[in-house]
Amino acid sequence: MIMRILTPVLAMAFLGLIFGVGLAYTLKIFGIKLDPKVFRILSMLPGSNCGACGRPGCAGFADALARGEAIPSGCVVSTEDARTAISELLGLSSEEKARTVATLLCSGGVRAKDKYKYEGIATCKAATLIFGGQKVCSFGCLGFGDCIGGCPFNAIKMGSCGLPVVDIKKCTACGHCVKACPKNLYSMLPRSVGYYVKCSSKDPGAVTVKACKAGCIACFRCEKACPNNAVKVESNLSYIDPGKCKNAGKCFEVCPTKVISRR
Repeated sequence: MIMRILTPVLAMAFLGLIFGVGLAYTLKIFGIKLDPKVFRILSMLPGSNCGACGRPGCAGFADALARGEAIPSGCVVSTEDARTAISELLGLSSEEKARTVATLLCSGGVRAKDKYKYEGIATCKAATLIFGGQKVCSFGCLGFGDCIGGCPFNAIKMGSCGLPVVDIKKCTACGHCVKACPKNLYSMLPRSVGYYVKCSSKDPGAVTVKACKAGCIACFRCEKACPNNAVKVESNLSYIDPGKCKNAGKCFEVCPTKVISRR
């Protein structure tokens, strides 16, 4: 009775040993040798696999770094310390990368008028296909949250005013929201800049007023008030140069439509 039980057990153990040795021998001959440097780099990366670097995940980016086909700053999600450590491992000079944050350049939402009632697929991409969307302002946010679904870090939520709100503490500037927005309303702005124009409309002021209560009307007050010459009005839209802005806040104070926002 004991032999009847032990015989199949010993047979299976013997077969397992044979197959294990054969597999190990096969891998030794035909297996792909992996660069240990890739594993070291991979351990320093965030592991989010967001694809913002243009590579197939963190493993693909680590391999590209080891081959000299990419640079550490290509990973916008990594911390500055991680990029410095990778640069030292690769023997590269580390250049500090200015931290940026995804910024929605629209103040419309519930303050922007609709030209018709949209009842189709609830995505911005789908709504855009019908006369550019339901908003009177052709530049405005449609409010269906494609950017929210596209953010891999859960950094964007829909606000009470019908506009997506970015959590700057969670935002890694991966750029997925930029790609997801069919209206191109997202911009990566330096975190150090405290003021920005939250509008993208290039319509004349008279047209903007009829479409939205919170749009830039190109009144030039911000441009005249800025002591650092950082604000310019071009194509009916105000623009703040991040390189010149010293966060004086004068533009914010004089804007009649409050379209200039403070971070």
